[in-house]
Order: sequence, then C-alpha cells, then structure tokens
Amino acid sequence: MKKEKISKEQIPETARKVTDTLVEKGFEAYLVGGCVRDLLRGKMPKDWDVTTNATPEEIISIFPHTHYENNFGTVGVVFEEEENPTLQIIEVTPFRVESEYSDSRRPDSVEWGQHIEEDLERRDFTINAIAVDMPSLKIVDPFDGLRDIEKRRIKAVRDPRLRFQEDGLRILRAIRLQAELNFTIEHETSQAIAENVSILNKIAQERIRDELIRIVMSPSPAESVLIAQKLGVLKEIIPELEEGLGMEQTATHKYDVFMHLLVALQHTADKGWPLEIRLAALFHDIGKPRTRRKGGKNNYTFYGHEVVGERMSKKILQKLKFPKKTIDKVVTLIRWHMFFSDTEQITLSAVRRMISNVGKENVWDLINLRIADRVAIGRPKEEPYRLRKYQSMIEEVMSDPISVGMLKIDGNNLQKDLQIKPGPIIGHILHILLDEVLEDPKLNETEYLLKKAQELSKLSEKELKKLGERGKNKKEEEEEQKVKKIRGKYGIK
Repeated sequence: MKKEKISKEQIPETARKVTDTLVEKGFEAYLVGGCVRDLLRGKMPKDWDVTTNATPEEIISIFPHTHYENNFGTVGVVFEEEENPTLQIIEVTPFRVESEYSDSRRPDSVEWGQHIEEDLERRDFTINAIAVDMPSLKIVDPFDGLRDIEKRRIKAVRDPRLRFQEDGLRILRAIRLQAELNFTIEHETSQAIAENVSILNKIAQERIRDELIRIVMSPSPAESVLIAQKLGVLKEIIPELEEGLGMEQTATHKYDVFMHLLVALQHTADKGWPLEIRLAALFHDIGKPRTRRKGGKNNYTFYGHEVVGERMSKKILQKLKFPKKTIDKVVTLIRWHMFFSDTEQITLSAVRRMISNVGKENVWDLINLRIADRVAIGRPKEEPYRLRKYQSMIEEVMSDPISVGMLKIDGNNLQKDLQIKPGPIIGHILHILLDEVLEDPKLNETEYLLKKAQELSKLSEKELKKLGERGKNKKEEEEEQKVKKIRGKYGIK
C-alpha cells in the first residue's frame, strides 16, 4: 500500500545525522530516490541517498570522514559504529542539472542546481523522483510518483524517449524494477523501450551484467526475461536465448525450449537458490536449437546439446564480463546436467565419477539444477523416489570412507620406513591402526601410527590377524550404520 507520510523512526540515525548536520550549516537536505520509494511502500531501504544545495567541497568540509572519487558530485559520508566495526556510507549529492547525453551513457557536463525540482526532473522514473524534505518530512512529488506507486507502475519522468536516449541502461533498469517491485511498465514507457533498444549497444557490458544479475536474482525473473524478449531487449543483450522460441522438444516436454528455460529459472528463484544455479537454469538447454535433429515418430533428438550449451554459455558470460569463478561454475553445471541417474542401473562408482566431473563443491547445486530442469519439463515438483535415492548415493559417496584409506600412513610407509615385507601382515596392521583411530581420531598422526605399527610388527601373524579382524569388523559395522542413517534421511531402503 502507498503511504503518504514518512515518520522519523523509519529513518536510521546515520541518515538523520547527515541531513541534520547539513541543515544546521544552513543548507537544504532531502532524502531522495530509491530509499524514499521503498519507505513509501512500507519497505526498509538498503541504501540511503541524500541530495542538497551544498557543493561537493562544502559537503567535504562539513563531515570529518568522506570519500569523493567521481565526476557527478556524489560524496560518501562515512560512519563507523562503535558496536559494529563495519562502515556505513551515506551518499550525498548536490542538486544537479545535466546537459545532453551524446553517448547515451553519461551527461556531457554536470552543473550544480539550486532547487530540488531541478534535481528530480533529471531522474529516470517517477517513482524515483520523490524527495523528503528534512527534517520537516514534507514529501516533494512534482511528477506524481506517489500515484504511480499506488498504481504499481513504472513510468518515465516526462518524455520516456528522451530519458532512454540520455542513458540506455535505463531500459534494463525499467525491466529490473519491474522484476524487483512486481510493478508493470506503463504503456508509453514500454513503447519508448521498444523503439530505443539499439542504444544498449553503447552501454558497457559490466553495467548490463549488473542489471541482469539483479533481474535474475529478483522474485520473478522469468516474467522479466519474457518482457525483455517481447520489447526486443533480449535480442540486444543475449540473442542466443531467442533461438529457443517456438522450438519444439520431445513429447515428454510441456514447453518449447525458450519457455522451458524460463520455467526452470523461475523454479530456482522460487527456491531462493544462488546466482550460479539461476544462470545455469537460464542457459542449461541453450544448445538445443543448434543440436536438434529429427527423430522417429515425429520426435526430436538433441545429442550433445549440453556440450554445445557449455560453449555458448561461456561465450555469453565472458562477453558480459562475469567473474571467471562464476563462469567456471555455471558452465560446469550446464556441461554435466544430463548425468545418468537411473538408480536401478548405476553403481556407486558411477556416482563417484560424476562427482569427480563436477567437484564435491558443485554436486548439490547440480542436483538442484536437475530438479529445476525436471520441473520445467512439466513434471510434479515433488522429488521422485529415484532422485531421492540418487541423492542418498551421493551422500554415501561424499561421506569420508571409513577405511584404511583415511589413515595418514599406508602400506608403502610400512614397507619403506619399517622394512615390513609385503603380505597379509601389512593389511592386518592397518586395520588394527584403523580400529584405534575410529576410537580416537586424534591418533591419526603419522608419527604415532608409525610408532604403533613398529610395536605391532613384533607380534605373530596369528595375533595380528585376530586384532586386524576386530578392526575390520568394526569398520564394516560403522559403515553400515552410517549408510542406514543416510538412506533413512531420504526415505529409501
């Protein structure tokens, strides 16, 4: 619901300190932009922005701790709370009047304004062009942003074509705000987006990436990607995704390739999964259109689409300047998302190979991607018995094996350091040592184990065998209990 008043209690002390100090020094001070929009929606802002008729130099002279490293007048006022060592930064910007944007990215020049209305007029959307006069808390709303918050719509300030021509990134920002706020984009603003999408070619890939991340991490990314496609935006930033439009799949699939990707993406958002899984869901079948072949009975095959998709996704993410670590994980998930999961046919060794391919750190994310893929086929959202059993097998394999392999010495040490001849005696000694380590893991140290092995080597083979069998049986008992517990967790036998 729209609020028409903001209370002092809604504003944190650090923001009030900044505005109060500016006012005490004889300047005007307003909260502005997204923080005001969020307050009016009853949400707690993440960031706080202040605008004032003070110049950057005057702002810096007023506050003891600031940083100023930009061409737009924004001064960061830094606070460090005594109870919390992390820094808080309140951004303070002078009223601004901007010239033309000849490169559709940034104004050719910036002048400091004298009135709050001048500053609000240069902003992108009406819902971001609302200010709160401090300390009176009077709302300044010259472009009816309050009304647009109430109607839940995104509308450009004045002429939308001019707004997008000034800064092409505003095109993506409109779609991102739609995704984050669950608003609709007003008709004339939508038309202006469609007419000016080519401006995105002038925008730095890093800026596009940052907006894309926020869209993907929003509560409703699928709807926003679909809007981007309908307005022609997707073709400008990730044209490869459009290859899946209308691309039929096998009879088991409910959607074409494009919608399949969007449904998978939305499931990852509904689950609150991290960025890498969401990107992998968006791109996991992007290679299908380039690998589709006609199969029998009006069906199709997509052999190798995961390999082609891996290459395509890597190229897209590199172009968008994603970090190498993010790219590596996303393409790994895409490459191996078609792993064979029939638990009636695969063995634990096959599961180990799969884990070896993706890495232990990625295996559960791979399972989540597979779940999203399955949901996007049109299957029930509940995890089937087969998948639960596969998860159980993964956990069995992932658990450190309770075996002599966990010891910090092996047969080679016994032969080389203690001159024990190869044979059954080595196995008996290792199982005896394992028995001790199972009782007290702190004993798993090379020096202790070698010393103990030296003592054991003086026993007869019969005595070693008896002690070794006891350790071996205990190991098997421990393994059996662990596996039983894991399988019970997944509701399987």
